[in-house]
Amino acid sequence: MTRISAFAGAVALGLTTAVVAQAQDLRAINAFPESFVFSREIAQPFAELVAEESDGAVTISFTGPDAVPPLEQFEPTQAGVFDILFAHPAYHAGTTPVGLAIDAIAADPAARREAGVIDYIDAHYQETQGMKLIAAPLTGSVGFRYYLRDPIEGTPAFEGRNIRGTVSYHPMIEALGGAGVVMGGGDVYSALQTGAIDGAAWGLTGALDFNWHEVAGYMADPGFGQVGLMIFMNLDAWNGLSDEARAAIERAAERLEADSVARFDVLATEERAALLELGMQVTEFAPEEAAQLETLWSNGVWQVAEGSAPEAVAGLRTLAQSAGLSD
Repeated sequence: MTRISAFAGAVALGLTTAVVAQAQDLRAINAFPESFVFSREIAQPFAELVAEESDGAVTISFTGPDAVPPLEQFEPTQAGVFDILFAHPAYHAGTTPVGLAIDAIAADPAARREAGVIDYIDAHYQETQGMKLIAAPLTGSVGFRYYLRDPIEGTPAFEGRNIRGTVSYHPMIEALGGAGVVMGGGDVYSALQTGAIDGAAWGLTGALDFNWHEVAGYMADPGFGQVGLMIFMNLDAWNGLSDEARAAIERAAERLEADSVARFDVLATEERAALLELGMQVTEFAPEEAAQLETLWSNGVWQVAEGSAPEAVAGLRTLAQSAGLSD
């Protein structure tokens, strides 16, 4: 072998070694089952976008709620057991409620970033929780509805009913005459089946995956609010990445957010049609309550968030209001 050939081989070997050294598989915990719509349409596309943006140097491997229950996933990610967490921030509201406040902020990904909303929440998590907010993908221009065993009859709509919902729903549920019950989405089917709950608040997509049409005969109109799912990363793990890897993840996050609203609006329309075909019926709030749903939702979310972190949430609310993104 000539001296030049040997040198070229060494360079090639060195480059290959460098690429391998930079390649990294990130461990992620997902609050939702692998087959669930949020996993199919957010978690997996995000992993694909990260791999694409990093030319394969960064990959993501997901573990689901069978390994760690959804409401218990935040602390292991803080501790570094996982690098990434994909969940709704209401699932760790007892640790910090700041993330869940995004559900009271308009469903406009670009405007949220331009106004500094994402940066504000990210700074809070970095400073107080050792976590970084990577992305806040939305599940459509309208977020939620109620799924009920029995139709709405008069007002208040939920008089005497137990309704599943994370803590951010509770002020709204109580204003409508009901009692809020906290439980993960995977537990709702059996609770509806046995009558332990009379209904469940959930997004416009996902009830079909859970087969709730088998145990809840009605979906309530109109829908309301917006769903602020979030992808977080352990801050030490984030800081341990190369500049190139971090930039690739940020590009993937913005791409994910950019197309999430339109994509989920289509999915919500398709799911509604499928549920109706399977026998679920529509029940409607009385006009006077229907007109209040958005205000009840927004004020309730801010109330819950401000209750345990008043200063941090007040700053976020002021920021969102000044940008015209919230009441």
